[in-house]
Amino acid sequence: MKVSTKALATFAANIKYENLSPDTIRKTKQCLLEWLGVCIRGSQESACHIIREVLLTKGGTGPASIFTGKNEQASALNAAFCNGSASHSLDFDDLHNPSIIHLACVVIPPVFALGEAEHKSGKSMLAATVAGYEVGARVGESVIPESYFFWHTTGTAGTFGAAASAASMLGLTEETFIQALGSAGTQAAGLWEFLKEGAMSKTLHAGKSSYAGVLSAYLAQKGFTGATQILEGEKGFCKAMVTKPHLEKLIEGLGKGYKIDENSFKPYACCKHSHASLYAMQVLRKNKKLKPADICGIELHINNITDFLINNPEPKNSYGCKFSIQYCVAGMLKYGEMGIEQFAPNVINDEEVRAIMKQIKIIKDPEIEALHARDSSKLASKVVIYCLDGRTLEMQVDYPKGDPPNPMLWRDSVEKFLSLTVPIYGEIKAEKFCNLIDNLEQVEDFSKALSKIMK
Repeated sequence: MKVSTKALATFAANIKYENLSPDTIRKTKQCLLEWLGVCIRGSQESACHIIREVLLTKGGTGPASIFTGKNEQASALNAAFCNGSASHSLDFDDLHNPSIIHLACVVIPPVFALGEAEHKSGKSMLAATVAGYEVGARVGESVIPESYFFWHTTGTAGTFGAAASAASMLGLTEETFIQALGSAGTQAAGLWEFLKEGAMSKTLHAGKSSYAGVLSAYLAQKGFTGATQILEGEKGFCKAMVTKPHLEKLIEGLGKGYKIDENSFKPYACCKHSHASLYAMQVLRKNKKLKPADICGIELHINNITDFLINNPEPKNSYGCKFSIQYCVAGMLKYGEMGIEQFAPNVINDEEVRAIMKQIKIIKDPEIEALHARDSSKLASKVVIYCLDGRTLEMQVDYPKGDPPNPMLWRDSVEKFLSLTVPIYGEIKAEKFCNLIDNLEQVEDFSKALSKIMK
């Protein structure tokens, strides 16, 4: 099979519910549930309020829901934008490790928006989600890790995933599917510079990618054309991102399982690159009954990406703390968990946590880097703790909680979902949302099914 946009688009356009295994269907439902929970709670963040205020200048009207607890609606385009932004505002959303993309926040907003606006079935939504993950992950893997220093993959490669899920939802032909990817690729963007200041851009990346995906699919449906070799072309996406892209990743193993099966979920509300260290600290804290007063030093052995992305010893705000491995690990030592509450503005300057942070030494470890180079699914770290009583505690984690080899189970995701949504929608509606996702394949008209909950 020749590496081409056409080959990938053709495969994705032909993903049907009937061809999905029970395990893939269950994993897809878990992705949908995880996304919806984070989206609902994330809608309360200030960045998302600003985005809605700008997009919905007249309050917003349309056939698609924005999940804020207030039953707001808008066009499918703007609903995808708002929900995409909300679902990436907490850094509590999923991650596909090999491509380093938060696929849910760009793939699923188009699925929900078009599922409701176009009265689609639950089966079509499940298939479209798989298609979006497949395309987004493969495009991401073709430019990772080289592009990651400058480019936020969720905003760049994720735009292709959004277009693929939207194209699938609209039932585009193979040829129009290609056109949708062409229009999506020319809109792909998202730079990491915002991290230095803890700015709000990350939510914008997800929202804009979701919007671009829906826009690209609608345009293609009407006959609007895009570059048909947007991925492999001389002036296409992959060669624009990196000098020597891994084009083989676009089709390698195509048809042998689905990328969504490799997806990871987050038990901690912060950057995934900190999770191996967090899991190690959480386990050592519990098993060794560690307290902040017990330690005199901590070493974090990490790979190069983790170092340049989240080695931040003095974060200034809540979002900066989510991208500070020092804050995350120090917080875990004190609190034993790192959920939304541990990143609240009134918590992040806790004197004890800040004191622990000063005892943390970051070490770029060649062995940890080599491990990631051999297997990109391993975002590993090693934690070494020096105790005042002379003990040295050490733990390396290759797969933290939430990765497929160390999975979050359906019940774990349900518990997380309810904790995020009950404060916004109440217990009864939250449980109805959960049941809707759990039985999505039985839904003939998503708009009607959702309206029974939202009214």
